Amino acid sequence: MEEGVITIAEEEVVVHKNPIVIEGLPDVGLVGTIAASYIVEKMGYKEIGYVESDLFPPVMVIHEGKLENPFKIYGNEGVVVVLSEVAIPPNAVYPLAGALADWFNGIDAKLVISITGLPAENRMDIEKPEVFAVGNNEEAIKKLKDKQMELMEEGFIAGHYAMMLRECYKRNLNAISLLAQCFPVYPDPGAAASTIESLEKFVPLGIDVGELMEKAEEIKLKARDLMRQTALSAPEMQKGVEQDMPIMYR
Repeated sequence: MEEGVITIAEEEVVVHKNPIVIEGLPDVGLVGTIAASYIVEKMGYKEIGYVESDLFPPVMVIHEGKLENPFKIYGNEGVVVVLSEVAIPPNAVYPLAGALADWFNGIDAKLVISITGLPAENRMDIEKPEVFAVGNNEEAIKKLKDKQMELMEEGFIAGHYAMMLRECYKRNLNAISLLAQCFPVYPDPGAAASTIESLEKFVPLGIDVGELMEKAEEIKLKARDLMRQTALSAPEMQKGVEQDMPIMYR
């Protein structure tokens, strides 16, 4: 593997038909990772590829005794889900966004939807997190307005999702980010549930988030180590990380 390069490997031959891409990477509240994991589980999407790079932490995950790549791509001809179970180091943010945007462009994605969190200091007082949206061009913003999404009028977003919006813009790809109010430093399945419900406006998957809410405490426990890694956002692996529990559950 060439040093510093992001490689996207396709394991299954899929004839993509202008798919909608759903992206869930570790970020504040792990909203995207929790939501994407749940979507993959409930929809039964098969793994169609993976992403690897020497910029990522030297980690493999184990599910049901099987060794697996932690950064995977699931889906079919109409929907693609990009999911990572390890934190993305800062030095990988720029090349990763560019490589993924190139791949999305190559499969003629009609819309890229990134799911993430919006830290809310008063999250304890919020029964149902609100979801805000950001579009990367006029067409994407119009789509959000047509779906009656609450637009984020002021503020800023940082990290991978900010770069993804920019890189998709450069390639004339429509991209949006869905940001749910979430706990700043704790995994937030409730926020993930809100984003899945908003996602239904763009991809009618018909997913019931009831089970996600029922398993909220279990998910929080499974996600605690990934939340710590994400908060540290360090290029080097932290001591004992090989014992951390992955977020995916089946």
